[in-house]
Amino acid sequence: MNFIGGDIMIGLSVPNLKGNELKYVTKAIETEWVSTAGPYVKEFEKKISEYVGMPEAVACQSGTSGIHLALQTLGVEKGDEVIVPTLTFIAAVNPVRYLGADPIFMDCDDSLTIDPDKLEKFCAEECTLKSDELINNKTRKKVKAIVIVHVFGNLADMEKILNVAQKYHVKVMEDATEALGSKFISGKFAGKFAGTMGDIGVYSFNGNKIITTGGGGMIVSPNKKYLDRCRYLSTQCKDDVLYFVHNEVGYNYRMTNIQAALGLAQLEQLEGFIATKEANYKEYIANGLQLLAFRKGTRPNYWFYSLLTKNRDALIEALRKEKIQTRPIWKLNHTQKMYQVSQAYQIEKAEQFYDSIVNIPCSTNLTKSDVDYVSKEIKNLI
Repeated sequence: MNFIGGDIMIGLSVPNLKGNELKYVTKAIETEWVSTAGPYVKEFEKKISEYVGMPEAVACQSGTSGIHLALQTLGVEKGDEVIVPTLTFIAAVNPVRYLGADPIFMDCDDSLTIDPDKLEKFCAEECTLKSDELINNKTRKKVKAIVIVHVFGNLADMEKILNVAQKYHVKVMEDATEALGSKFISGKFAGKFAGTMGDIGVYSFNGNKIITTGGGGMIVSPNKKYLDRCRYLSTQCKDDVLYFVHNEVGYNYRMTNIQAALGLAQLEQLEGFIATKEANYKEYIANGLQLLAFRKGTRPNYWFYSLLTKNRDALIEALRKEKIQTRPIWKLNHTQKMYQVSQAYQIEKAEQFYDSIVNIPCSTNLTKSDVDYVSKEIKNLI
């Protein structure tokens, strides 16, 4: 159990810091390498790239900053449009606006990720391909990229999505902020990890993610030029370090050495965390709870569990009184105040899931008795 808001509760998704975290962070402090310079940053980049099978990785301040850098690197600029899911955390959408572009909101399929059939239908029926550029018939703007979010660690249908992207000449940015460790085990992309199949991918190490650095992110890509560009932008576009020459507007988006020290210790435990999450997910199901399934042909990281219910709000409040922390799925982004003027395409299934999903405790430090207790309380209420 954990302290939440002053009370002892079973938390929704809390960090598990029982490895070498203190050892590595202490070393960073003792050697006084605490800022964005330091050996742990490069080592963490190396270890992440090796884990997901990519040539390099670029550490950054957060998953959101990584998405911002990735979209800018893919050429998204003012006046462009980017296809995004409506059912996702808003951090996958806001960087589109940072760049002066506009989102086009897409529905989800049964996996909670972007519906590839509606995606293709939109490109075919609502757009025109001109000189290798996809033009939105309604706005006359270029559709430059697609943001794919692997929601709760559940992999999107990447084979279909990438076929659409190739056909219509749009770039694909994988928001794998919730999906480090999720991978395909069959099909065209067997062995491929979330974040490694599109043009560029981003991970997050926020406090509630499967591994955490407190805050932080990582960018991967098979394209070295993209990674070099992200690194350049993330370090204030330094063209001459000694004489402070900056030929472009850049950002202070680098990860600190202390964060990277935490990340290395967490990464050492990642496969064990996934095994624990899978076991607890299966225990909930064995206890009779109706949880949303993960895509067949994948090994997900089981980051979040989605309970399907007909009394979402009442259940959340009742469980809070029993000191069990839960939450609803995110407010759909096309309904957010600043995006209500944006184009939304045939949003149907996302609205159904919004009304019926409750995320239940899924921390890697949950015991079997914790899971059984939560299961019992939920069954008593539904």
